[in-house]
Amino acid sequence: MAQHSNYWTCSAFADWLRGTPKPGSATSKGWHDWTVAAKAKHPIRYWVADDGLGHLQDFVTWPIRKIYDVKYYINNRYVTRTHALSAHPRDIKPGTWSDVGNRFLPCLFNELVDFIEIESAWSHIAWGSKEAREKYDAPFYATGWFRWRTWRCPQAGLDHLDWAMTLTNTDWCEPSHKDYGKPTQQATRAKELKELYLWWTDTYRNRPDPYEASGWSAICESRRESHKDDGFMFEDRTPAEKKETRRALDVMRKIEAQYEKENEAMMIRLIKIRDALWT
Repeated sequence: MAQHSNYWTCSAFADWLRGTPKPGSATSKGWHDWTVAAKAKHPIRYWVADDGLGHLQDFVTWPIRKIYDVKYYINNRYVTRTHALSAHPRDIKPGTWSDVGNRFLPCLFNELVDFIEIESAWSHIAWGSKEAREKYDAPFYATGWFRWRTWRCPQAGLDHLDWAMTLTNTDWCEPSHKDYGKPTQQATRAKELKELYLWWTDTYRNRPDPYEASGWSAICESRRESHKDDGFMFEDRTPAEKKETRRALDVMRKIEAQYEKENEAMMIRLIKIRDALWT
């Protein structure tokens, strides 16, 4: 059967036609038990409600689904460009050269930002109440048929992660299960995604510049002023200047090495949780 935004087989009419309402939520065992009981009680009505309605919906909605296919092709190809990874101009200015190894960090984390600020934000209002949608003042193209995956709302995305982080296995397993009451996999992944997002948008952005933190920039500026009439402002003229240069460059290299180690660790964390980046 085709994919739909809502399914006739899950409607109130289907429940009436089947004679056995579907549960709102249940464990895998609960769904299995319900299916067996529903088929046994009204086998023909069950088929009509769960198979017949599905085939009928596929047939009736075929024209509109073809229009959707065209719309989403245009969206994926030219708007969201889901076939490509790209860096934000803030991280790599268009037209400038950037080695492949230097593109990994910004491209990967820019995609994470888009996922949270666009995809997760959409999920938060798409499945939320009318009041929730009004809270974020989402425009008409944020949801529904006109959605073009361009509406961005960092707060809605973070609120969605905060909600997901509260999910526990209470509703998904029996009280006797060892994981009963513990955070779900969705909750633990939401926590990890939020930590990575905040690292990139806050911690990474506000890390002290190695040249400034090491004092090397101040040294260069001081020598530029004191030796502006000759061409040797970066030369170590005295043992004291040589010691000052060595100290500053050692500190700068140490900071850069720490940053590189942190960048690598964060990229590894993001790669390990990549299968959670879907809506």
